[in-house]
Amino acid sequence: MVTHQEMSNKELTERIRNKNILVGGNVKLKIYGILGCKSGKRLKKENRVFFRSVCEAQELGYRPCGHCMRPEYKNWKNGSF
Repeated sequence: MVTHQEMSNKELTERIRNKNILVGGNVKLKIYGILGCKSGKRLKKENRVFFRSVCEAQELGYRPCGHCMRPEYKNWKNGSF
């Protein structure tokens, strides 16, 4: 996991292009979602974190976003995650 504040926008873009970052999240709410999620794009920079994979986010206790990952969120909510 890496926070948005730890890197410049140029470095972030490079990591995304190189597929070193695949998922974004909210550190306060412990939610993760796809990088193009409208909810995620509205986050404050200090609350935004990035992960290499969905597995990494889940291992750190984050849950799927209810907007951009609706099927995964429903599975998580029903306990079949």
